[in-house]
Amino acid sequence: MAMRAFLALSLLVLAGPGFAATYSGSAPVAFLLDTFSDRALYERDADKRIPTASMAKMMTAYVTFNALMDKKVSLDQKVKVSPATWTKWNNKGSTMFLRSNESVSIGNLLFGVLTLSGNDASVVLAEGVAGSEAAFVAEMNAAAKKLGMTNTHFGNPNGWPDGGKTYSTARDLAKLAQAIIIEHPEAFERYFSQKSFRWSNVTQVNRNPLLGVIEGADGLKTGHSEEAGYCLAGTAKRGDRRLIMIIAGLPTMQSRITEARKFMNWGFSEWETQTLFHTGETVTKAPVQLGSADNVPLVASWDFAATKRVGSKEKLRLKARYFGPIRAPIRKGEALGELVVLSADGKKQVLPLIAGTSVQKASFFGRAWNGARALVGM
Repeated sequence: MAMRAFLALSLLVLAGPGFAATYSGSAPVAFLLDTFSDRALYERDADKRIPTASMAKMMTAYVTFNALMDKKVSLDQKVKVSPATWTKWNNKGSTMFLRSNESVSIGNLLFGVLTLSGNDASVVLAEGVAGSEAAFVAEMNAAAKKLGMTNTHFGNPNGWPDGGKTYSTARDLAKLAQAIIIEHPEAFERYFSQKSFRWSNVTQVNRNPLLGVIEGADGLKTGHSEEAGYCLAGTAKRGDRRLIMIIAGLPTMQSRITEARKFMNWGFSEWETQTLFHTGETVTKAPVQLGSADNVPLVASWDFAATKRVGSKEKLRLKARYFGPIRAPIRKGEALGELVVLSADGKKQVLPLIAGTSVQKASFFGRAWNGARALVGM
């Protein structure tokens, strides 16, 4: 039976002269994630179920990106705007100004969804990707489940109020945003940062208040409805650090602009990140049974960083643990344990640890020699 054995590591001290200012924002729902260290820098009602409004269109994009990656559809594939869909969604809220029976490429529909926030474009795209809106919504919910968005459900592809069928949380929406950025970096860069788009002789601007204003801001999605208020899923990257921000429930567009810029700037200016281990760097060693070597190095599976408040004297507690007993043979890259980092405020970060080398199973004579060594304390 596997057990967890703990290996002591020294404390890492991140020292400085004082403490940074505490954030005070006006958004009823707020969440800020540093993806480089996977640390939540701030949360207010982050697990409260909220109407998504047009932030739901991030999932519409994610499902479409998956379909493109799997070659189920192509960017230049044309989708015809059915008269029924046009009748239902023509000029209903944000729009791409699609025309009945018009054929539009999936690539242009993505701009219509993400730059223009078109409700019409979202439904037409859904029909083009999955054959029907209902089938596409089923794929949205399946994707949410796979991503671990446990407090999320979609009833339509555009976030239009539907009697409570479509809801999520700030934490879940941040998971979705992170999945888009990590799994579809090229599509994210192309479709989420476009500042304006022209269709049907009408040029409309992206309403994301971070683009072109906040250093490193490169996308994601606004939202607004009577029940949801003014919302935003925003992100920015500076160096290795990327922050993902979710705010919701603000009363006006101007308050969303003010809050979004203040919140993102606070995340970068009042917090800093320090790399603890680089990919492949040895964190510790674990004993090996019946192997050609007595131990195996446990190495970092990716670059691992910790985030702290600027000027804080915060101490991080590091504890490595392996899943034992570890018996040979061991394959290089095999997951054998984890490094747990606890910050002063109780936040936990976990880094999977993998075998840095392969260890073969010892021969009969090798096992006998190892046993003899153990008996005499060698």
